Amino acid sequence: MTRDLPASASPFDPKDWEAFRVLGRRMVDDLVDQLQTLREGPVWRPPTDQVRAAFATEAVGAPAAPEAVYAEYLENIAPYASGNRHPGFMGWVQGGGAPIGALAEMLAAGLNMNCGGRDHVGIELERQIATWARGWFGFPDTSAGLFVTGASQANFMAVLAARSFALGGDVRTRGLGGARLAAYAQVGAHACVVRAMEMAGIGREALRLIPPDADFRISTEALRAQIAADRAAGIMPFLIVGTAGTVDVGAFDDLAALADIADESGAWLHVDGAFGALGVHAPSVKARLEGLSRARSIAFDFHKWGQVPYDAGFLIVADEARLTDVFSSPVAYLSRSSTGLAAGEVWPTDLGPDLSRGCRALKTWFVMRACGTEAIGEAIERSLRLAQSLARRIDAHDRLERLAPAELNIVCFRYVCESPDELNAKIVERLQVAGSVAPSLTRIGGKVSIRAALFNPRTTETELDALIAGVLALGGELEKETDDERQRSTS
Repeated sequence: MTRDLPASASPFDPKDWEAFRVLGRRMVDDLVDQLQTLREGPVWRPPTDQVRAAFATEAVGAPAAPEAVYAEYLENIAPYASGNRHPGFMGWVQGGGAPIGALAEMLAAGLNMNCGGRDHVGIELERQIATWARGWFGFPDTSAGLFVTGASQANFMAVLAARSFALGGDVRTRGLGGARLAAYAQVGAHACVVRAMEMAGIGREALRLIPPDADFRISTEALRAQIAADRAAGIMPFLIVGTAGTVDVGAFDDLAALADIADESGAWLHVDGAFGALGVHAPSVKARLEGLSRARSIAFDFHKWGQVPYDAGFLIVADEARLTDVFSSPVAYLSRSSTGLAAGEVWPTDLGPDLSRGCRALKTWFVMRACGTEAIGEAIERSLRLAQSLARRIDAHDRLERLAPAELNIVCFRYVCESPDELNAKIVERLQVAGSVAPSLTRIGGKVSIRAALFNPRTTETELDALIAGVLALGGELEKETDDERQRSTS
């Protein structure tokens, strides 16, 4: 006796495929509408109390129709995103995202490939991206690369590779074994470098934070002196981290000089090029990356200057073996074969910590193929011109003060007043809430600074107008509020 089975026995498949198709088309149409009209809405709006309450329930609840779930998305999620798609977003080093990447992300989810290993096209896509990166950075044929969440993870993996390079394979079984190691990075290096040292079991005290020179680059003179002092104390210099694009001001360390020092000291040279490494595609930035090809590893993000939707970090090393030395773990359930699904000698899981990995390569491949690296270069050059325009406006106004060179696409400045730290912090907060532009705060030379990081390719002079006008208007309002408060307190 036979039994008729439903079209799909899976409780996760749509009950009505045609209705599902219609819903999918509507989602794409709505997304395109959102992207086309970004400038008409605010950069950011905080979730309302009602929205927060909707996400504070303790149970999933009964299954709802996909159309109803999508309606909840439109009401409670889409309007309250982080804002980095918007042309007025200029607070942090985040890309605006290429629309084609969003569609590619949908396709990747539909394919649902686990890119930890095995023989399928997702692995070939990732190898293609690594090959492209090898050419961009002048790395040898022995190089290998893989996608990770972001440069934070990539920097951590580079610390592990440098640790194994210095101490040998036994470090995986016996740990540091009392070895005294030292790593070096400039004061303006990203905080994830400190975390990487902690997570690697080496400790933050082993990271020497070298002061910058007048151009906010690592002082090579101070670096050489610190390495000499460590050697004299019986400490092994095992890692030098060069920064290609500091988060505060966008400074580039002298990578060629760092490569020379690494050669002299035997240390591993790693470059944190989270956004700056992709500057190889922009003539105005490429010269700052001289010496990049001499690094042993580079961390960078496609989701910054590359405009790939989050997340799409990448680590590339000059010698694939340096990653397999750290991460390869032969076990029976991951055994390889010459043919079949388990074919392939080296899988991505041999190069990094993850076995379960989505296909970040597909959206990156789509953006690179559809837009080209020329688009990256054009967007970078444009952002540099905007930064120069903003710097000129700041310099021309007696109530504004620039706090750092604007040599790249990050401009740090403040409103000049009696209590600048407190007042500029309030200016930024109110600008973000108002929603026309969203800069952020940092500290330059101990001074609170408004920071405009111009990474969104949708940003124009219109947003610069709004930033300058907003800072001046709010500065005046806050000064008046402060004066009024003083008068009330003394009356």
